[in-house]
Amino acid sequence: MIYMVFAIIFVLMLVSELIYFATAKRLNIVDQSNPRSSHTSVTLRGGGIVFLFGVWLYAAFFGITYPLFLLGLTIIGLVSFIDDIRSLSVGCRLLVQFVSVFLMLCQLGLPDIHYWWLVPVVLVVCVGIVNAYNFMDGVNGITGGYSLAVLLPLIYLNHSYGFIDNAFLCVVGMSLIVFCIFNFRRKAVCFAGDVGSISIAFILLFALCRLILATGDMSYLVFLAVYGVDAVLTICHRMRLHENLGEAHRKHAYQLMANELKVPQLLVTSLYMVLQLAISAGLIFLPVNHYVYFAAVVVILAIAYIIFMKKNYHLHREYLDSNNIKS
Repeated sequence: MIYMVFAIIFVLMLVSELIYFATAKRLNIVDQSNPRSSHTSVTLRGGGIVFLFGVWLYAAFFGITYPLFLLGLTIIGLVSFIDDIRSLSVGCRLLVQFVSVFLMLCQLGLPDIHYWWLVPVVLVVCVGIVNAYNFMDGVNGITGGYSLAVLLPLIYLNHSYGFIDNAFLCVVGMSLIVFCIFNFRRKAVCFAGDVGSISIAFILLFALCRLILATGDMSYLVFLAVYGVDAVLTICHRMRLHENLGEAHRKHAYQLMANELKVPQLLVTSLYMVLQLAISAGLIFLPVNHYVYFAAVVVILAIAYIIFMKKNYHLHREYLDSNNIKS
């Protein structure tokens, strides 16, 4: 019976995505290429709205198990979708993100009266993670593919710890598969948009936080290590260049691979997926201290990032010069 329900949900998500595509074409919700883009053709934007559809369908079929989380996801997802259509101010987006993350923390039971002083810190960290995840959406397949690489270890560990409803994780996984059908390809039909990358970041962060609370083990943040190191060090690099962090760019390591080194985008995405899966598997299966492992992974990834940039960043500067783009 449960498999029939999953099949129905999958079909409904697929149909909803196709209906969205037809609507987006009529309303001209598209992503125009520019010199800072990693694509060259006009592509539908906002296909990641299927992640919202998925969680709504989960609630419809299995009940509203996590009401405050669902409310926060709906708010942050819909506002992000509006931002995909017409740009909102940074202040407006951040306000909505902080409110939504606070609702998620309330669902997790974190704002305890004895630890109230931790709430602002956790809020800032969680909003930072959501935005960093959004920054990493730049080549075909990477949002959907990498998110699957984060989700699979969570599904595996859920059988041991039972930290979240397994049906929730399965529906999220199906929504990622639906999205990948249209995005994990050489010529993507759609891009995730802010609604997609921010929504899936919010969803995965919620599941990851439940795992951390269930085990008391913060080292499970290593499930986001590949994205995290790339995002944080790229932000540091851009700050060093005195760039406006709100402006579009193509300075991430994966973007240099795809653009300057001409590595096929799906190969770059697959590399990030396999690397993250290997790192996560190491934490789960190797007989090592989790925190030592976490620190070692971060240091090794950071060194690899710096070496890669020192060797190849000159290609990006040459690209900027040839297109008369200010670095």
